[in-house]
Amino acid sequence: MEGVKGRRILVAVDGSEQSRYALKWAVDNLHLSSSDTLVLCHVESIPVGGPGLVLTPQVAVALQKYMDRVAEDVMKKSRELCSESQVKVEEKILSGDARDGLCEAVKKFEADFLVIGSHGYGIIKRAVVGSVSDYCAHHAECPILIVKKPH
Repeated sequence: MEGVKGRRILVAVDGSEQSRYALKWAVDNLHLSSSDTLVLCHVESIPVGGPGLVLTPQVAVALQKYMDRVAEDVMKKSRELCSESQVKVEEKILSGDARDGLCEAVKKFEADFLVIGSHGYGIIKRAVVGSVSDYCAHHAECPILIVKKPH
């Protein structure tokens, strides 16, 4: 059918077991068609300085190379999870805070909805480090599906 617009589904991938589960769940359960696109989005956290951390130019270059290798590994493993589906896959690597980065990516890549894994932090840890999924649920400009891996 000509002119059928597929869905653009942004899936947050960070290499964690929870994000791999969320991606696999999306591939297995969202009834994806060949007109749909999975936008795999990895947000590299930019390390900030602190006591005892000296970010010389050499350290910055080495750190960036390491972050690039991690991002490529995350994307490679994510591609493998998508390989059996007929859906198109786009890969996006961004830098910054994951919460803001994912919400901006929703707008920038015109996502119809966002799929994100839940790390299942307890109330104390969530209060201290913040929950990416909770933040996105309140700030993303599209529907959001939070996938929690059963224990």
